[in-house]
Amino acid sequence: MSTSTPLPTFTAETTSEQVCESLSPQISNKTILITGVSPNGLGLTTALALSTHSPRLLILAGRSPTALSTSLDTIKSQAPSCPVRTLQLDLSSFAKVREAAAEVREWEEVKQHGIDVLINNAGIMSVPWGKTADGIETQFAVNHLGPWLFTNLVMEAVKKARGRVVFLASLGHVYGGVRWEDVNFEDGKAYDPDTAYGQSKTANILTAIALSQSPSLNAAGVSAFSVHPGLVLTNLSSHIPMQVFKDKGFVDDEGKLLVPSKTHSQGAATTLVAAFDPRIVERNGAYLSDCSVEHEGPWVEHAKGKENAEKLWALSEELVGEKFEI
Repeated sequence: MSTSTPLPTFTAETTSEQVCESLSPQISNKTILITGVSPNGLGLTTALALSTHSPRLLILAGRSPTALSTSLDTIKSQAPSCPVRTLQLDLSSFAKVREAAAEVREWEEVKQHGIDVLINNAGIMSVPWGKTADGIETQFAVNHLGPWLFTNLVMEAVKKARGRVVFLASLGHVYGGVRWEDVNFEDGKAYDPDTAYGQSKTANILTAIALSQSPSLNAAGVSAFSVHPGLVLTNLSSHIPMQVFKDKGFVDDEGKLLVPSKTHSQGAATTLVAAFDPRIVERNGAYLSDCSVEHEGPWVEHAKGKENAEKLWALSEELVGEKFEI
C-alpha cells in the first residue's frame, strides 16, 4: 500500500520554488491566469516559479505590451516548453477590463478547460491623487474595482475548472477601511495616499470573503483567498520618495532597512500557497500571511465580516454599473 509524503510546513522564509516543488502535482496541467507580471514584480516571480511544473497554460496579463513581451521572454528562457499566452489588461478602465475578459473567454483553451487559478496580483501603491476615466480614485479603481470586475467577468471559466481566486492584499489594509460614502476622498480634497491604499487593500480582502460565502460558488467548488506577501522591494514602491520610508521608520538615514523584508521569491510564496495548497480548502475566504492562514500579522475588523463584504459588493456593483449575482 503506497503512502503519500506529507506536505511540509511553510513559513515566512519559504521560497516560491520550495512551495512549487512541494505542490507540483497540484500545479501540473492547470490553467493559471496572473495579472501584473511586469519585470521586478511578484507576478512575474510567481509565473517563473510555476513555469517549470508543467502547467497546462500560463496566462500573463498586464497593461504594457512591452512589459508583457519582456516577461514572456524571461519565462521562455527558463522554461521553453511551458505553454504561455499574454493578455493585455488595463485595470484602470472598465471598458478595457471588459474587452480583456471577453477576449480570454473566447480562447479555445479557456473554453475547453476553464481557469483553474486566477491570481489578481496587479496593483499600485500610495500614488498621488488622481481619477480614472470612469471617475474613480485611481487606487480604488486599479486595486479593487478593476480586479473585481475582471474576476466576475471570467467567473464562469473559474467555475468550469472548480478553481481558486487569489487577491494580493497587504498589511497596508490597516491604513484604512472602505469609505462607504466617499471612496473619492471629497474629490481629492481629503486625499491621503496611504489611506487610499488601505481602502483598496481592505476591499481585496473583503472581496475574497464575499466570494467564499457565495452558495453558488461553493456548490461549484470555487474558493477565494487574500494574501499579504510581506515587505518586498519591488517596482510597486519605486515612485515613493525615500523620505516617506524614513518617516514611516522603514529605513534609516542611509536607506538601510529597519524592518524585516523578503526576497521576491519569499514574497510570492504566500500567493502560491493560497493558490494551490490543498490543506487550506476548508479555510475558504482566509487572509494569509507568511504562507499560512494562521499567522501573527494583523487582520483588522474593518477588513472582516459578512456584513462588510456584502456592503462592498453592493457598492462595487453601483460604481461599476453592473450587477453580478454570486
